Amino acid sequence: MTQKEKARFKAVVFDLDGTLLDTLDDLADCMNAALRELGLKDHPDVSHHKYFVGDGVRNYILRVLPEDKRADEELIARLSATYRRNYAAGWKVKTRPYDGVPQTLAELRRRGLRLAVLSNKPDEFSKATVAAFFEPGLFELVVGAGDDMPLKPDPAAALEIARRMGLAPADFLYVGDTATDMKTAVAAGMFPVGAMWGFRPAEELKGSGARVLIKRPGELSRYV
Repeated sequence: MTQKEKARFKAVVFDLDGTLLDTLDDLADCMNAALRELGLKDHPDVSHHKYFVGDGVRNYILRVLPEDKRADEELIARLSATYRRNYAAGWKVKTRPYDGVPQTLAELRRRGLRLAVLSNKPDEFSKATVAAFFEPGLFELVVGAGDDMPLKPDPAAALEIARRMGLAPADFLYVGDTATDMKTAVAAGMFPVGAMWGFRPAEELKGSGARVLIKRPGELSRYV
């Protein structure tokens, strides 16, 4: 990337789970408890949840259920309610920022970059999580999943962030750890950066449109 290309970036959109915060243990613990409460088989190997999460609560539920139960809407609704209740109580037991994330965010702000968060986590939890782990005002916008906007990889929410911040999509770096994030960035016309410390492997990120891959948060400073 040339200096001219770097100079064009004015803002960074971050995914939340697997990019800014290591939330996997809390997600897995709350879902496994919900499954057991309903008499269903849980998934004790937490690494499996890396491939279950990332596309909203409903998709998380469909992926943890046995295939023969994925059409049972009553069960899906019960599991969703139980999981949401569990997560409301247990979302910050083990969650923490990844090493280097707070320092990287501070450096980006020092350089004049504007920051936002876009997550498929429900909006209320996205805002609560960011408020719990990061300084007030660090992010101009925190946007989570809601009824008024389709989930990623649909680019609508990313484009709405650009509109509300008064910037062109091409002004943004988009940093995420899954194929969903890279596809969102590509569809929105933002520059896709794959975070290799997160939930998915480098091959998935590259195959879904990542222009660059970074192994540590601090490497992001090379691109602005």
